[in-house]
Amino acid sequence: MSITVTTWSLEQTSPADLRPAAAPEGDVRTVRAEVPSPEFSRFLYTAVGGDIQWNDRLGMTYAQWEELLTRPGTETWVAYEKGTPAGYAELQAQDGGSVEIAYFGLIPSFRGRRIGGPLLSYAVARAWDLAERWPGLPPTKRVWLHTCSKDGPHAMDNYLRRGFTLFDTSVAEESEVATPGPWPGAHG
Repeated sequence: MSITVTTWSLEQTSPADLRPAAAPEGDVRTVRAEVPSPEFSRFLYTAVGGDIQWNDRLGMTYAQWEELLTRPGTETWVAYEKGTPAGYAELQAQDGGSVEIAYFGLIPSFRGRRIGGPLLSYAVARAWDLAERWPGLPPTKRVWLHTCSKDGPHAMDNYLRRGFTLFDTSVAEESEVATPGPWPGAHG
């Protein structure tokens, strides 16, 4: 069975474009996962994207995950609530000073708790100062991401509220694929 998926590409072209969300309430912290860990990154990927059909990385081997995570300018930032992973953002440096927020989202049971705005704000700020942590990379000139109609109902609004602007829209038919969850039917 196929589904029609609309994909929107958004960008910021200046650090001044970022409109940060208010700090989260309670014990919520965002920390960089500084040791590349295919196991942890795959956990985050399936836990966040399992219910919204993230499947492009499911066939990757351990070595492929490791290669991706150890590329210069690739960073994983994880939001924790009371020590429990709540969501993440994966940054990937690209040619010409561009940084993609390749993956961003919250584990379903943490959605709707006002964590997404602060996590996105923090991730965007880290994308803008990425070159400070990676000698040899050019300064960031553009931060971009894409979202699609399969993502949560608040995703696009969060991106727009943080100061992203739309630069491209595409529509395609995709095969509907079962995703692993972290297990089928898992959500908060």
